[in-house]
Amino acid sequence: MKYATPHRFAPASSAGFLSALACAAALIAAPAAQAQDAAAGQTKAAMCIGCHGIPGYQSSFPEVFKVPKISGQNGGYIVAALAAYKKGERKHPTMRSIAMSLTDKDMADLGAFYEKHVTSDIKSVSTTPQPSPAVAALLTKGACASCHGADYNKPIAPNYPKLAGQHADYLYASLRAYGTEGNPNLGRANAIMGGQVKAFNRAELKQIADYMASLPGDLQTVRQSPFR
Repeated sequence: MKYATPHRFAPASSAGFLSALACAAALIAAPAAQAQDAAAGQTKAAMCIGCHGIPGYQSSFPEVFKVPKISGQNGGYIVAALAAYKKGERKHPTMRSIAMSLTDKDMADLGAFYEKHVTSDIKSVSTTPQPSPAVAALLTKGACASCHGADYNKPIAPNYPKLAGQHADYLYASLRAYGTEGNPNLGRANAIMGGQVKAFNRAELKQIADYMASLPGDLQTVRQSPFR
């Protein structure tokens, strides 16, 4: 199905150029590709469904927020995120313990499974919410579309996440995490995003998160039974 395209922002020249360079650098640093088997991934997803297979389920530690929608997410991004948890570049006790148990092949299979794990319940929309002038200015300042795509649902590369329609509280917590240092349970070590979030205060980050959550996109939480 096709979605209406939101307002296309023309980033300021310096911000857009630097963001493009950052995107290129991230592509070079992407994890090595592994053979993917979605069917095998389905058999390995039992450890995921207790949180990601329950609509509206909330994480309670180290922060309270809805766990992200991962059905329909780019498989390459899921692999990159799991690898970052395993390396300790992303800090979250539960996710790190899970990622530590996974091989590169396991991650690739899970990514392939969840990328295709969608239902037909996504509603078609005739119009897409437009950002307020203030939010439009924030998105332009961050050159967010340079990596995540003009509609925030079709990133420029598979190792970048789709953001449209993701839970707002999760997006906000994620943005804050990129700017968190020295906390053993919170934080994301990513030079690109770490530099980006420093340009915004928390109120501005929340406005960005709220807008992206309002957009139509592919992301879903597909209810999964724990009994197989």
